[in-house]
Amino acid sequence: MLIKSRRNNTNQYDQFFFGRGKLLLTGEYFVLDGATSLALPLKVGQALTVEYAQSYSPKLHWRSFDVNGNLWLDCRFEFWRFNCLDERVPKEIELLQTLLRQARKQNPHFLRDEVDVYVTTKLGFPLEWGLGSSSSLIYNIAQWAYISPFELLFNTYGGSGYDIACAQSDGPILYEKQKSGPNWSPTKFNPPFSDKLYFVYRGTKQDSQAAILRYNQSWPYPPEAIYSISEITKGILEAKSLDEFNFLIAGHEKLVAKYLKLIPVKEEFFADYWGEIKSLGAWGGDFILVTSDRSYKETKAYFEERNFNICIPYKDLVLSEDSCKATVNTTSVADILAEEVIPLAVVNDGRAGSNVQLQ
Repeated sequence: MLIKSRRNNTNQYDQFFFGRGKLLLTGEYFVLDGATSLALPLKVGQALTVEYAQSYSPKLHWRSFDVNGNLWLDCRFEFWRFNCLDERVPKEIELLQTLLRQARKQNPHFLRDEVDVYVTTKLGFPLEWGLGSSSSLIYNIAQWAYISPFELLFNTYGGSGYDIACAQSDGPILYEKQKSGPNWSPTKFNPPFSDKLYFVYRGTKQDSQAAILRYNQSWPYPPEAIYSISEITKGILEAKSLDEFNFLIAGHEKLVAKYLKLIPVKEEFFADYWGEIKSLGAWGGDFILVTSDRSYKETKAYFEERNFNICIPYKDLVLSEDSCKATVNTTSVADILAEEVIPLAVVNDGRAGSNVQLQ
């Protein structure tokens, strides 16, 4: 979403964009085949600032900073093919070059003016957490280039597109990848037991593209698999108690395990845990959802004993309608996570909600 723009000494306006992070609560893998999935935009995301300056030798200057303010990518590009002009070419620029070249295909007028362009990106979460560093970047570049973020995703990185929908949403969404294109709508998901839900980081980032390839190796899947996942999603939205929610996410885990021939994460690593545990996104990495009817302190201690030191309460990470309409207190969120290995930085645009539409 475009947050603000300001005039400079060229005929361009400096711009600031922001895309939210994401978590997929239901429908992992099967969202690719049209399963109705519950996706959660996050309070954290990625900012992209674009500044323009007059120049006789135009270049694109790109700098990316992590959540702690450390510069992790610094490079210059020419505008014809977006080749790197630096002597040492960072490996990390390959995806960026692919995105810029595809953006040019979708909009031939993108970056054609005779000006220097200075781009700065800033992540609001650790890069290795798998919360949408690529998808929020894709969304921001698409907004900057005046192109469809979904077309940019499908022609470069691939995937279902739920993460792109999350990048521009202000609360939980129901997402379906249909033959006609992405389809999603806002939904209410603020269960009375949300204080008993936590996200635990496993410390291993999964390759989304590799996970999609593994899923496709057993394709096609029977229609009843897609239907069952969709029905569980609907049931989760209607769950009134933690017991009901636990039953549904356990069923979801069994279904995915059955069709993909995988072992549920609780069965494999946390068989003695008192609550339920659900994988989020590609199995084997990133975050898991855990439920607990015990205190946060006791729940966190269980996972710390097993060297999983990051345990985040649901309400501190997931964006809700109420948290979007209210001003997010960056300091308080950072303080809540101050005991964790790496604190989160929360980016807040200070608006009362948005109605951002597809290009």
